[in-house]
Amino acid sequence: MKTLFLLRHAKSSWKESELSDHDRPLNKRGKRDAPRMGELMVKEELYPDLIISSSAKRARMTTELLVGAAGYDPEIVFERDLYAAWPDAYIETLNVLPDTYERVMVVGHNPGLEELLETLTDEFERMPTTALAVVTLPITSWRELSLETGGDLAGIYRPREI
Repeated sequence: MKTLFLLRHAKSSWKESELSDHDRPLNKRGKRDAPRMGELMVKEELYPDLIISSSAKRARMTTELLVGAAGYDPEIVFERDLYAAWPDAYIETLNVLPDTYERVMVVGHNPGLEELLETLTDEFERMPTTALAVVTLPITSWRELSLETGGDLAGIYRPREI
């Protein structure tokens, strides 16, 4: 069994309108919520072996603040293909992972993350900024993961609820 953590990036800033969407940083709330989610991960012992994050600045910042607050050092990869990605792009990224990774986190964007969660679990859950969903997958190899894989939603954590 594999575990997939789906994390939506923290709240981003719209103050600098000249920035491209890819280059928008976190706002004050985002900078507060990302470390809180890292602390929750420690409390709940939700440690991924690998984090694959969108290359967007807000996703990168979320990942760095989360890991800093959690106080551990997983392998982190930043992927341009996860920027504004749909479920199939997440699946393609995960399909090539070595099976030595048992617990993997993806840090991405909506609406793709909500769609991926619903596709994998047949459950619709709202994923506001900095929301974390934990999905257990009945697979032994990441190559087995597809849009038809029936996973179970093991937990969902939203900043306003923690």
